[in-house]
Amino acid sequence: MQSFFQSLFGKKAPKQLRILPQDVTIDLTPGQTLLEAALANGIAYPHDCTVGTCASCKTRLKQGRVREATPFGYTLSKAELDAGYILACQAVPRDELTVIEIDPLLAELPPVEQFAARIVATEQLTHDILKVTVQADRPVHYVAGQYANLRVPGAARYRSYSFANAPQRKGRSTLDFYIRKVPGGEFTEALFRGELDDEPMEMEAPHGTFHLHGGDAPMMCIAGGSGLAPLVSILEHARANRIKRDCTLLFGARTQGDLYQLEVISNIAANWQGEFRFIPVLSHEPECSSWAGARGLVTEHIPAGFCEGAEGYLCGPPPMIDAAIARLAEHAIPLERVFYDKFTDGRNP
Repeated sequence: MQSFFQSLFGKKAPKQLRILPQDVTIDLTPGQTLLEAALANGIAYPHDCTVGTCASCKTRLKQGRVREATPFGYTLSKAELDAGYILACQAVPRDELTVIEIDPLLAELPPVEQFAARIVATEQLTHDILKVTVQADRPVHYVAGQYANLRVPGAARYRSYSFANAPQRKGRSTLDFYIRKVPGGEFTEALFRGELDDEPMEMEAPHGTFHLHGGDAPMMCIAGGSGLAPLVSILEHARANRIKRDCTLLFGARTQGDLYQLEVISNIAANWQGEFRFIPVLSHEPECSSWAGARGLVTEHIPAGFCEGAEGYLCGPPPMIDAAIARLAEHAIPLERVFYDKFTDGRNP
């Protein structure tokens, strides 16, 4: 009976996806996610995990409705959901036409490549953060703020870590990462025991859409834990290129013993083009200690007067990111001017 009506009235027209600002329209097959459709049609679309945790495929829904394969709220903040953002890897269209918008600059990011690599040095920065230096078999081209996926051969999956170096014009083959130990984590436990030193590794890079945007707007940078890595990369890159922008860097840690790379930050500040303020904030420092600096949650110390016309650059755990987005909104920094990279331990044990 179904085939009779199809022959009588013809096949139902396929659903379509229009991607802005490229103004490209493609057909979708039943059950296909927006990301799957874009990639199947050869469209360069930012993505990595494809399971809704990395937010690389964050997209603004301009028209139509979608079904969530997994809830967007696991990764996106309430402010982003209210503003119409979705995850393309988890969105299946419900209407005949779906219109989405992505950042046109993302299509210009370096392509992902496969590299052979090995760990050539480690340095203990805090009790649970290592500076890990990796040597790749050839130069890696990336944008400051992006990350690499690392895997020991035979391991089930990759672990994601942000570059802590500024990129170089001809690529960089010696790369630093700040890696936090995840208690009970298979990869990081072995790493901290030194069992992975000089071991061959597989590296997939670069990934991620976090990067410095153009212009001269003041920068409000907020880091938590190992989230300092991509911000150091961005700030080192801006300093080396003599980019003139006022900047405030808030760094949240538990105690004085959890602060690290202070000399690196001091060097950036000393050579910065514009005003540079560094505010470390400790959440669990004993009251009787010698610490005279800021205490509490790092997001409580966003200076309101600095925020007018500023851009937010956030790196750290999801609760910190969500709280920072909400606090910046209170200081009149719209969501479109806030850029972030959420660090989730669940991806990197």
